[in-house]
Amino acid sequence: QVQVLDSGGGLVQPGGSLRLSCAASGSISKINYMAWYRQAPGKQREFVARIFSTENTVFADSVKGRFTISRDNAQNTGYLQMNSLKPEDTAIYYCNVEIYTGPTLRAYWGQGTQVTVYS
Repeated sequence: QVQVLDSGGGLVQPGGSLRLSCAASGSISKINYMAWYRQAPGKQREFVARIFSTENTVFADSVKGRFTISRDNAQNTGYLQMNSLKPEDTAIYYCNVEIYTGPTLRAYWGQGTQVTVYS
């Protein structure tokens, strides 16, 4: 049994910052990657960022230079630092984690955390 809990959303003005957290717990042998997706009202869920076990990172073009992603392997926790936020960053942000439980590899989703950037 694996649980993924994302948190840290809130209300912020344009230009502000937020840090999202993603905590995985349960039967975890290894975390392959931790990623963030977001879904704005009326739009499809879209990729934001991913960090692999190698520490390699990938970002969507829309957030490059503004967002950073990191992970604490000892705590099975990942973070998305969001700076210079814009109204178009408003969305529900979901953590996505690919986890080995023994030989089994599976992806899990958090429940989502709301980020609202308002003027």
